Amino acid sequence: MSRIERELLAGGRGTDEQPIHVLVQERRGIVARFLGWLFWLMLLASLGWNFWMYQGYRDYFARSDPPSERFHSGDRTSRDKIAIIRVEGTIMPPVTGRVLESIRQAKEDDQVKGVLLVVDSPGGLVTDSHQIYHRLRELTAFKPVYVSMGSLAASGGYYISMGAGPEAKIFAEPTTWTGSIGVIIPHYEVAGLAAQFGVEAAPLKTGEFKDALSPFRKMTERDREVWEKILDQSFQQFLDVIDLNRSRLDREQVRELATGQIYTAKDAVQNGLVDAIGYEEDSLESLQKSLGLTRARIVSYEHRPGLLSVALRFVQAPESVNPWQSLVESAIPRAMYLSSWPALPGRE
Repeated sequence: MSRIERELLAGGRGTDEQPIHVLVQERRGIVARFLGWLFWLMLLASLGWNFWMYQGYRDYFARSDPPSERFHSGDRTSRDKIAIIRVEGTIMPPVTGRVLESIRQAKEDDQVKGVLLVVDSPGGLVTDSHQIYHRLRELTAFKPVYVSMGSLAASGGYYISMGAGPEAKIFAEPTTWTGSIGVIIPHYEVAGLAAQFGVEAAPLKTGEFKDALSPFRKMTERDREVWEKILDQSFQQFLDVIDLNRSRLDREQVRELATGQIYTAKDAVQNGLVDAIGYEEDSLESLQKSLGLTRARIVSYEHRPGLLSVALRFVQAPESVNPWQSLVESAIPRAMYLSSWPALPGRE
């Protein structure tokens, strides 16, 4: 029997001679406060959910998040613009999409008279590198593109630089590393380690080559023949791109340089991979001069992630360090124009 029931049976008065309605009012006050807090919590949750859904709606139906334009240097009042498009980091999503959107914006903006492609990248996925290259070549049909290489413009970073076309001028900083012409498919083999722990791969598959790059078994000669053919096709495409866009080099010269080697800026100028040594401002000055502009407003494109994208990355972050997922994905073949020479700490 509860305290209130006992007090009701005792004649409606508590043992401490306090009226029963005081206790009831206290209980009602607690319940009211609880319901009030619950109401506001549900209201905030509802508002948050609706805002989340609205952002998702916008992200789904939006073509893509357009880059914002920011003044960089030059004449603020000039209508004629030179746009800077930066490619920094590994060439893969989301970098690829942002670069493609910047190229589209520069192409559609009639005030943009020329584009400077600033590359600071070790390369990346073959498909993504070629997408950027392709869109840059389309852009050059309307507007000239020059290239300024930062600390590292290797492999896919050099590949996309070819998108500026044969008429472009490529600048490299004195400490730039470039080259590393070639293709790589990262592959790890742990068959020996698995055998020590009594683990044996026994996949169910529909074809001989379905698990050709599985880390749990050794690669056969037939596996190697298949993947070497795939690699060679991507490699020949790389050579074609350089041969087409570097007028100082013929295909045989390109083939001799395509050993995967990194070249310093000085060596790159000597062997024809780069035109001149200079900084970003030197590249801009040369481009403006070639355009015949006495005044120009230099702008750069910036991409700000939306609230939904940030939230999704936060929610999905733990998955990125899932060791089991990494192990499974290690068997997924990814052809890459990627340098295996990391930039040294402190290189700027």
